[in-house]
Amino acid sequence: MRLFRLAALVLALGGTAMTASSDEGMWLLNDPPRQLLKDRHGFNLSDAWLDKAMKANVRLNSGGSGGFVSPDGLLVTNHHVAADSIQKLSTPGRDLYRDGFLAQTRDAELKCPDLELNVLQNITDVTAGVNAAVTTDMTPAQAAAARRAAMAKVEKASLDATGLRSDVVTLYNGGLYHLYRYKKFTDVRLVFAPEKSIAGFGGDVDNFEYPRMNLDVSFFRAYENGQPAKTPDFFRWNPDGPKEGDLVFVTGHPGTTNRLETLAKLKHRRDHTLPYTLTRLRAVEAALHQYGEQGPEEHRQAATAHHSAANARKAFSGQLQGLLDPEVMKQKQQAERDLHAGLVVGSHQHRMIPGLQDAKIHAAPTDYLDAIDRVAALQATLAGFEREHLLIETGHGFTSDLFTVARHLVRLAEELPKPSAERLREYRDSNLDSLKLQVFSPAPVYPPLERVKLQTALTFLAEQLGGAHPSVRLALGGKNPAGRADELVRGSKLADVAERKRLADGGKAAIDASTDPLIRLAKALDPEARRLRTRFETEVEEPERQAYAELARLRFLALGKSVAPDATFTLRLAFGVVKGYDVDGEKLPFHTTLGGAFDRHTKLGGSEPFDLPRRWLDGKAKLDLATPFNFVSTADTIGGNSGSPVLNRAGELVGINFDRNRHGLVRNFVYTEVQARHVAVHSRAVLEALRKLYPAEALVKELIGG
Repeated sequence: MRLFRLAALVLALGGTAMTASSDEGMWLLNDPPRQLLKDRHGFNLSDAWLDKAMKANVRLNSGGSGGFVSPDGLLVTNHHVAADSIQKLSTPGRDLYRDGFLAQTRDAELKCPDLELNVLQNITDVTAGVNAAVTTDMTPAQAAAARRAAMAKVEKASLDATGLRSDVVTLYNGGLYHLYRYKKFTDVRLVFAPEKSIAGFGGDVDNFEYPRMNLDVSFFRAYENGQPAKTPDFFRWNPDGPKEGDLVFVTGHPGTTNRLETLAKLKHRRDHTLPYTLTRLRAVEAALHQYGEQGPEEHRQAATAHHSAANARKAFSGQLQGLLDPEVMKQKQQAERDLHAGLVVGSHQHRMIPGLQDAKIHAAPTDYLDAIDRVAALQATLAGFEREHLLIETGHGFTSDLFTVARHLVRLAEELPKPSAERLREYRDSNLDSLKLQVFSPAPVYPPLERVKLQTALTFLAEQLGGAHPSVRLALGGKNPAGRADELVRGSKLADVAERKRLADGGKAAIDASTDPLIRLAKALDPEARRLRTRFETEVEEPERQAYAELARLRFLALGKSVAPDATFTLRLAFGVVKGYDVDGEKLPFHTTLGGAFDRHTKLGGSEPFDLPRRWLDGKAKLDLATPFNFVSTADTIGGNSGSPVLNRAGELVGINFDRNRHGLVRNFVYTEVQARHVAVHSRAVLEALRKLYPAEALVKELIGG
């Protein structure tokens, strides 16, 4: 935020490039902070370093990041990122999530039912083409349709020409549009996962805290044509790990930040979106906890979903705490005032800024205030229907794997006959294969768990909209939530993948003829869901995008690209320094040790969630207890960075990012490095555990040999 406070000075002194005064930034790999790294850390970021980082990084469709660590497709990520696949590979008699897994040979590696990996190959700026499709005389609805069509055209042309997954990504909230091309892997196999109790040691108690002692890692292998994929771009495993004061890099796929949003937008999140979100997550978490308490098998079925809900609840709670901090909001307000003041100065000093037209400079302060006011006005519009949109179109009122499948089948029948550019985005040709991987996944479905999830969602729907609301009455079908959920799940055949494929192959005729209650419900709800989607896109999303595009133009005018765009679950580069911090007068070290986990286990009597696995307790004497376990640095990370490789100056892997501390939760909105840290598993700890406890010598040899 200090960048904004320098805006007036920058413009008055001639609009020179900014230099950041902290390690803030989730930077684009095609626009990296070379000068910043050279000035602050004496590091020359080369094209070869960046190209290798790009092609060795992996995005997982389960919501995290990872990196290749051998030339034979081996990749590392977090256990909690891998948990979705680990759970789907488990069976009632074989709980891989709880007990762990190790493939001693490659033919023992387990194929995941629906895991997709994306590896970025290149990035192209397509801003001019996307913006050219929208003209000033268009209504918001026309502009939204034109922009969607232009993006779809770019994606389809790229897919047809290259065969690569092609996504047009919106950056700076509409200031830029870049085309990202990915190589996809859909044959992905589990190689190693530790026990849940050491991967998530400390559980919800220690989540977003530090010190930590977690072996939050898992290994997969990508395959092509039935053989391990050849991945010449990979991160060499550094066996020593980082030292205090080292410069490190985090390369991964941060999910969403809101640092470039206006004060009015953040107030809307504080007063509307986040309270709604937390209410929903608490209900989901409580229901899943209660279900898991019914017995060991129920606990196994609900484990990963329960962990996901609890993790999200804690993360969003931290975000709300940040927005309830008057200092954070004051900082945002001051940033807006300073940027406006800088533009005012610039309008008077425009001759000092070469290459800019007088009209652009003179209009800048007025344009800025107009865009700020437009975003503010749109929040009142959004508040009027946001809950309905989230519940009915986004699907919060129908949270269930089976309902999600039903909705996709209904919409596939409607969308596929249309030209790709006219479809809803998730059904365009460029996204279709990834969507079908999920819809036709052979992953197990547990009807009792589906009933609980659907009953919880239907109850929440009625609580939020009222029992008399037309969509609530339609959803409940004359029953209470428990009875309706039971009727829908018991009567549906969608747990059978063959039935899903039959309906998809039959198109609209098969959907119209179907008597499956979930298909009929999804079809009945679809007109209202589409209406809400269209309303959101035309009354909020497109007008906001145009306003933010104007703000981005003015920010570029004042600051150039010295401010990184908000996160978009695309590959970014962050950097920072390995160092501890002070809390309440206590100096927390930059790393913990393996011995610290045993001390914590003993101190708390080995009670859950501080219960080390039997393997660890029995093997304690084998370990060097002084081995660094987890470490922290100031690098700028967020949710989605889970599993991100942590690299040294040489581009070697020295850690695997897995969390932030609680002081870092405010980083969704503002960056701070006073106490905020990301937390990573130390590369040396992984080798120590693999060698002496599991044992996994073949895996260690591949890591070190690679």
